[in-house]
Amino acid sequence: MGDSVARLAVIEGEFHWHQHDREDEFFFVLEGELLVDLEGRTVELGPRQGVVVPAGVPHRPRAPERTVVLMFEKETVVATGDRERAPE
Repeated sequence: MGDSVARLAVIEGEFHWHQHDREDEFFFVLEGELLVDLEGRTVELGPRQGVVVPAGVPHRPRAPERTVVLMFEKETVVATGDRERAPE
């Protein structure tokens, strides 16, 4: 839609800490469980739950089991982030 895309991912395991400097990212779980680590807290998502990670916020998605996630983001988003970044 417009300059946004929907991406479907099947994931298991941990992604690295990263951030998107200019774009928000929305995660919506279809199956499984997704943990989104943010600075100082973790958001736990089950099926039919979602979260928006605002631009510039370091985050690390991880799935303890096979998880199907729908992500909505600007088409300019680089999946690995604009840069790797550990939480402060």
